[in-house]
Amino acid sequence: MTDYLADVQKYDAGADPEIVQKIVKHLGIALRSKDASLVSCSDKSELDRVVEKWCMKKLGTDEATGDATVAKVCETMKDSRQKQRVTFYYLAAKELGKLGDL
Repeated sequence: MTDYLADVQKYDAGADPEIVQKIVKHLGIALRSKDASLVSCSDKSELDRVVEKWCMKKLGTDEATGDATVAKVCETMKDSRQKQRVTFYYLAAKELGKLGDL
């Protein structure tokens, strides 16, 4: 958990550990696999899944807003070769103003 929080804090120094923990719990078993614990901004199908499953289903946005949010998070994290899924999802929720809804 502390590794996830430390990674999120690279982008949001005031990140709430409880919110990060909620995202970790939501992702659950997916975080056990190295590949599944990362998001690839160059993989369109993966980004589509993030939009559908996280932005639309969990956070309640429409597809266009989800697409724009994912693109913005990819831009924010562009300097990181390995984009942690927990951090990616946190930043998407923050961008959408939905951290409190988690």
